[in-house]
Amino acid sequence: MRNILKTKFGLLFFFLVSITISAQKKDFPRVSNKGKIFVYWGWNRATYSNSDISFKGNNYDFTLQDVVAYDRPTDFSYNDYFKLDRITIPQTNFRIGYFLNDHYTVSVGVDHMKYVVQSYQTVKINGEINAGTPFDGVYNNNDIDLINEFLLMEHTDGLNYVNLEVKRFDEIGHLIGISDENLQLNITEGIGAGFLYPRTDIALFNQTANDEFNVSGWGVSIGAGLNLTFFKHFFIQSDLKYGYIDMSNIRTTQDPSDTASQSFTFFEKTLVFGAKFNLF
Repeated sequence: MRNILKTKFGLLFFFLVSITISAQKKDFPRVSNKGKIFVYWGWNRATYSNSDISFKGNNYDFTLQDVVAYDRPTDFSYNDYFKLDRITIPQTNFRIGYFLNDHYTVSVGVDHMKYVVQSYQTVKINGEINAGTPFDGVYNNNDIDLINEFLLMEHTDGLNYVNLEVKRFDEIGHLIGISDENLQLNITEGIGAGFLYPRTDIALFNQTANDEFNVSGWGVSIGAGLNLTFFKHFFIQSDLKYGYIDMSNIRTTQDPSDTASQSFTFFEKTLVFGAKFNLF
């Protein structure tokens, strides 16, 4: 029985490979991307893993465990999504890059995500607070409610992942019968790495927040997506990206000795619009 199954799977594999090779041998219009510059703009949604967040200052040193956070999409409107002086209000993506050859690109961009700690959740706390607040005490895996008087925290202007990506592009439209040089379907996949440059809004014990932009850590990511190109130069692209962020230098108050740190994973979904063109 096992030999019969092996034979059937072998025949099926051979059949699929034969179809793929046959499709790839078919003549179809090829459009070269080598040497082209591309640029795009679009929007994202993101989800985040739970995160342990540590806070350190002159009078406190504690960690909140498994904190829940979510993104904050902006309701769709012409003013917020297309008016030039407001287009950075939503969760956005910007990227500019270069085709090294027909298949590989290198690019730099900003994933402007937003990260909001859920208020009124109950989490575990470990450490000590001695800051003259109602929350002073020594904690050993105790429960605490994240009420507004204790903590409000968000990276909403934003969770800015500034990154370099290397990606591969492959035309796959001919495999499903698209054979028009003015309409191309591509699959893309790649890796990225960069740094976090957030503007963090934190109200800890009702202290004045430090809401200045700050290099707070680093991130890495992998992703894959589909690209539909029209008339050789214009495209719509949707990507799925998974990554890891480590923020060890989050500014929390006006006092430089007050800091926070956290690490978490993210899953980002994007929809972007762009163009590619020869530089010369």
